[in-house]
Amino acid sequence: MTKRSYARAIAALLTPREQATLRRLDTSHKIQSYIDGLQPNYGLQGDSHMSPRRVMASRMAHCTEGAMFAAACLLFHGRDAWLMDLRAIPADQDHVVCLFKERGRWGAMSKSNHIVLRWRDPIYASPRELAMSYAHEYFTSAGRRSLISFSRPFALTRYAPARWVVAEEELDWLMETLDDSRHELLAPAGILRARRRATEFERDVVETLEYPDPRKRKPRKKR
Repeated sequence: MTKRSYARAIAALLTPREQATLRRLDTSHKIQSYIDGLQPNYGLQGDSHMSPRRVMASRMAHCTEGAMFAAACLLFHGRDAWLMDLRAIPADQDHVVCLFKERGRWGAMSKSNHIVLRWRDPIYASPRELAMSYAHEYFTSAGRRSLISFSRPFALTRYAPARWVVAEEELDWLMETLDDSRHELLAPAGILRARRRATEFERDVVETLEYPDPRKRKPRKKR
């Protein structure tokens, strides 16, 4: 299926309101701004992997949902888009971004409540180079640098748009396929284990959230 025919197939599945939303998001900058404005999905009603349709309806997303929404926007406009899974050690969480290309260079869009794991300008010569840009600030609350590998660019166009763009069911099958796809180590395992820990100052800065985490109680005010 060509890019144009895939774009038409997506449009045919959308309601007029959904089409209007995606039509407005015609640049990578606009898509990232839209994703930034979504409430973080903390899974308070249970774990989810919502389709782009459900993201628009709920106005919330976590990283995989934001990445899939960004990919749907790009594909709707006849552009290329891929997912990339950034895999961390078991003590931390993986992260998923949407890859795009402009003038032959790679960039990324992402939903995250932490500023350092979001947007990447399209200045990177390869997907590996882009993935490496996330490595330094990717660490656990204890300061252990935790990013270990990344997936090859994963094309959603291998699936009919009806399976993922407007699906009402959870897209667990898609995330499992992405997780099982080929990953590449950032560096040899011994080098990764020897990385310097993040300082307390670095941890404090990175832990700053744009949206309050509803799972955490507010500290009591001192009297």
